[in-house]
Amino acid sequence: MLRLKNEKQIDGIRESCKALSAMFREIIPLVKAGVETLELDRWAQNWIKRAGGKPAFLGYGPKDNPFPGAVCISINNEVIHGIPSRRKIVQGDLVSLDCGIDLGGFISDQAVTVEIGKVSEAAHRLNMVTRECLYKGIAAVRAGDRLLQIARAVESHAKSYGYGVVRQFCGHGVGFEVHEDPSVPNTPHGPNPRMSGGLVIAIEPMINLGTGDVEVLEDGWTVVTSDDKLSAHWEHTVAVFQDHTEILTDPLLD
Repeated sequence: MLRLKNEKQIDGIRESCKALSAMFREIIPLVKAGVETLELDRWAQNWIKRAGGKPAFLGYGPKDNPFPGAVCISINNEVIHGIPSRRKIVQGDLVSLDCGIDLGGFISDQAVTVEIGKVSEAAHRLNMVTRECLYKGIAAVRAGDRLLQIARAVESHAKSYGYGVVRQFCGHGVGFEVHEDPSVPNTPHGPNPRMSGGLVIAIEPMINLGTGDVEVLEDGWTVVTSDDKLSAHWEHTVAVFQDHTEILTDPLLD
């Protein structure tokens, strides 16, 4: 069931999104060679607590295997849901960070992929095209139009470069919960409802250098490319109004 938000509720989600983007602006310079991903997660947890919020991802998921961090930190062939650990970032890595904040019951969601030092030309192009896919998808959001036009925009741009588009995981509604209806796929499949004012969604292209096929590791969380090639991930939380669309999380690295 679609959970449309009223103006006051969108205001609350917007404040959560502003806090999340402020956190990203501070954490991105800390994502560098030699840093353990667990250090970044601890930093994020402290930042969110000081901001008066709660990490939306920490403890999320099944009771027997909840996500153990505040930030999903996925490196190179890891697509999404990488678990923070003692692993150190190295020069040339692509590091994707995905985080959400619960601020007074309102949930935000955003992801970026950071290039560590001088990455390969293939890695840089993949990252830039994935970010372009995000904005192509956002540009396709209009009240009264169908949801899957977002997927068509994302897939068309990615495939024009020969990249694989992840089908198994996708964007989603957000605001009251971490994941709400509708699913927002990056390939055109599944339900295709009309978008309407009050809809708040997270659009998040996951684009692979090789095929779009992925696997989940034994930890039950980390999603990797099946062919072990690179992946990139960008995400914004977006609100739909009758006469316009608003990116609630602030654009980064423009």
